Amino acid sequence: MTKETFLYVMKRLLQALLTLLLASALSFFIIQLAPGDYLDTLRQNPQISPERIEELRQQFGLDKPAIVQYGRWLLRIVTAGDFGTSFVYQRSVASLLWERIPNTLLLAIASLAITWAIAIPLGIVGAINQNNRIDQFLRVISYTGQGFPSFITALLLLFLAQNLSPLFPVGGMTSIDHADLSWFGKVLDIGWHMFLPTVALSITSFAGLQRLTRGQLLDVLRQDYIRTARAKGLPENRVLYVHALRNAVNPLITLLGFEFASLLSGAFIAETFFNWPGLGRLILQAVTSQDLYLVMASLMMGAVMLIVGNLLADLLLKVVDPRIKLEDLK
Repeated sequence: MTKETFLYVMKRLLQALLTLLLASALSFFIIQLAPGDYLDTLRQNPQISPERIEELRQQFGLDKPAIVQYGRWLLRIVTAGDFGTSFVYQRSVASLLWERIPNTLLLAIASLAITWAIAIPLGIVGAINQNNRIDQFLRVISYTGQGFPSFITALLLLFLAQNLSPLFPVGGMTSIDHADLSWFGKVLDIGWHMFLPTVALSITSFAGLQRLTRGQLLDVLRQDYIRTARAKGLPENRVLYVHALRNAVNPLITLLGFEFASLLSGAFIAETFFNWPGLGRLILQAVTSQDLYLVMASLMMGAVMLIVGNLLADLLLKVVDPRIKLEDLK
């Protein structure tokens, strides 16, 4: 790591601390604007006495002003790395998140890999064959994919799975006999269960990335230095993949940084429809039940992923294009 890169990373990390502090304060007080709290649901249960409600209110710290609740929560994070206890699950928020994060990451990374592995080559093919039948066909696929919201795609896949049952499972991430399988059988079992949710996640993202790749490459191919390279007699593959694609990839790297930030939250719809035990469903349940500290931890985790994703994108841009100066990146 060069001195320039080290200083840039340290500067961004210091800025990130201030960003996280402001984001946490803003998120906490916005959550407080919602009417009621977690105990409102318990108050509707006649079997729970008012004395027990008051006891829980003091236990959770909900009897204190919002500024005191926030200060205590922040102090526990700084001094002990404790993000609080979930009201609903009566467990450490950190343990709940770490339990679900691997499942969501598995689904999201598989979707990301499939999306980029298919969309980039098809975008290149579309740009090379601009306006001919291949390009027109790929554009129809792209427009169709973008025209379907994720939840519509998930519903269609569920309908398909129902008609092809038992070819595709639609609930959970493992079969009943998963524990009795060999390690290879377990891998295949999880892969079988994640096929449909991965496809549901990939279709919309694939369509947008394909269009972006095609547009960026066409823009670069119109530049003067590409005409010069062709005039010098360079092979077309070298012109395309060395000169053109290398410059067209910069916006895609920036996009990758944002997609990295959404890895943990982007699988929400697929997890809900396919009953995948991931983070998205957990966060939705936390929001609906006003599980304050679980919601706050998930928001902070999203903010951290956004900061890390943007930082990685900037560093990748520097690696791909050495002409870029890190201090010029905002």
